[in-house]
Amino acid sequence: MINAVARRYASALADVAIEHKSADKAKTDLGAFVDAFFTSSDLRNFLESPAVGRDVKQRVLDEIAKQMNLEPAVRNFILLVVDHRRAESLRDVQEAFEEELNARLGIAEAEVTSAHALNENEREQLTAALERRTGKKIEARFSEDKELLGGAVVRVGSKVYDGSVREQLARMRERLEAE
Repeated sequence: MINAVARRYASALADVAIEHKSADKAKTDLGAFVDAFFTSSDLRNFLESPAVGRDVKQRVLDEIAKQMNLEPAVRNFILLVVDHRRAESLRDVQEAFEEELNARLGIAEAEVTSAHALNENEREQLTAALERRTGKKIEARFSEDKELLGGAVVRVGSKVYDGSVREQLARMRERLEAE
């Protein structure tokens, strides 16, 4: 569960990213930095250390931002988070930021699980159908589950669309048992 502090930080970054029309780049850049931060114990220890002064941290972050080609707003945001000793919350902030951007931009994430790998045309058709049904732009992630037998299960937020053969057989069994 994402805490209120992470949501406040995320909301502030979303304000800036949308104002500068750099939401996609900010999302990508923040994700890349958060991955680097949690992958490198040296970077994490350095930025979280109270023994290291703000000026030194800022110089190092400037260099990292240059190397990673980070959006200036993301670089400034990371410095702010580090200054307020909230670096350990960066993963939560990233998740909250993506949720906030998606909500503001009318984007819904969908998890699509199908019995077999979908080709590009099938993916596009399914995504278009979901966009028509939800009225939102869909960002879909696809995976496979051979136990579905056929069809697909789609989760958009808390809504589940189950068009799997397994589910159809279960419904048929329930109807037959009820008769």
